[in-house]
Amino acid sequence: MYESRHQPLLHRAGFVRRVLGHATAVLGLVLASIAIGMAGYVAFERLSWTDAFVETAMLLGGMGPIHAPQTEAGKLFAGLFALYAGLVFIVAAALLLGPVVHRLLHHFHLERSRRDG
Repeated sequence: MYESRHQPLLHRAGFVRRVLGHATAVLGLVLASIAIGMAGYVAFERLSWTDAFVETAMLLGGMGPIHAPQTEAGKLFAGLFALYAGLVFIVAAALLLGPVVHRLLHHFHLERSRRDG
């Protein structure tokens, strides 16, 4: 997927395509997560679609819940979705930063190889 340490640095257009590909994957993950969260809050807590969206967005954004769950099933869903949202946040950050960090490390490795060899 990424170039190895023996390959030259990816050209700028290829790097932009790589970053856009990762951003597209993150967008898909976030949209799917919003759909799952909204469906769960509507089904288990009987929230309106608007309230379910706000609740889901706040959890995915790291802000925390707005409404206190009222049902046992809602409490279970809210807890599991909160754990899931934390993982989505970590995965999204890693997917977005991965290409940038790789390019930076690859660049410094190439510079060191040129100096040493």
